[in-house]
Amino acid sequence: MNKAGMTEWAYPLAESLLSDALPRRWAHSLGVAERARTIAPVLGTDADLLEAAAVLHDIGYAPDVAKTGFHPLDGARYLREVVSADERVVRLVAHHSCSWMEADARGLRDELENEFPRENADLNDALCYCDMSTTPDGAPTNAVDRVNEIVGRYGVDSLIGTFIRRAEPEILASAARVLGRLASTPRQPM
Repeated sequence: MNKAGMTEWAYPLAESLLSDALPRRWAHSLGVAERARTIAPVLGTDADLLEAAAVLHDIGYAPDVAKTGFHPLDGARYLREVVSADERVVRLVAHHSCSWMEADARGLRDELENEFPRENADLNDALCYCDMSTTPDGAPTNAVDRVNEIVGRYGVDSLIGTFIRRAEPEILASAARVLGRLASTPRQPM
């Protein structure tokens, strides 16, 4: 598939996997993709790549995709094995939003990291920012409120609640780095 057309295949694929089975997850994914479009000025030629990864990042929750119960790994494997997606999109999906920490808690870290090398740090930060600045319904939020929402939804003592609190400093640092890059990017005149 050609690099310029990444979003053209990513949206219909994500929609086919999420919209009927998991409509709230689909709304979230659309919101994450919208956040990706808002930070396009700092992404340069990788803007389309990030938007594709953003709309696809949660396909591992789809009933037809979920195998291990760890959605970043399931989504990345599906993209690699079933769709033959661009390897950079696959790596971003595999490692989105500090997934290595959740993989560690699930005993899947070696599997995740051996199968999927990480993408560059700026793009990992960008996808984390987009995901963690979007509510489950797709509306904008901030990373602190999003982490608190996740803990509230899953419970403080759950695997997800424990993971997200452990990941919180890195999530907030990722958001700060992206916002810093946005603030230092010259604006184009209207």
